[in-house]
Amino acid sequence: MDESQRQQYWRSNLTLMSALLVCWFLVSYVCGILLVEPLNNIVINGFPMGFWFAQQGAIVTFVVLIGVCVWRMDKLDGKYGIDIDDIDDYEGEVHHS
Repeated sequence: MDESQRQQYWRSNLTLMSALLVCWFLVSYVCGILLVEPLNNIVINGFPMGFWFAQQGAIVTFVVLIGVCVWRMDKLDGKYGIDIDDIDDYEGEVHHS
């Protein structure tokens, strides 16, 4: 992989991480804290939606985002020809203790 491809790969990686963090922020902070009162007007199974976002929404979202991250990173690695089995061979930068 040449330097240009490495920069594109890293840019794609940062874009993905930024998007995932923004999603998590929106669910955990915006929905769970800032919009909790308006969301509490919506009740699902006896629980106010604002309560659900504050108590479980951020956790559920985090677990889903981990899965999305793994799936998207596998696709990104495939696009740039990165094989996890070849990591140890990458310019001798991985050192085992």
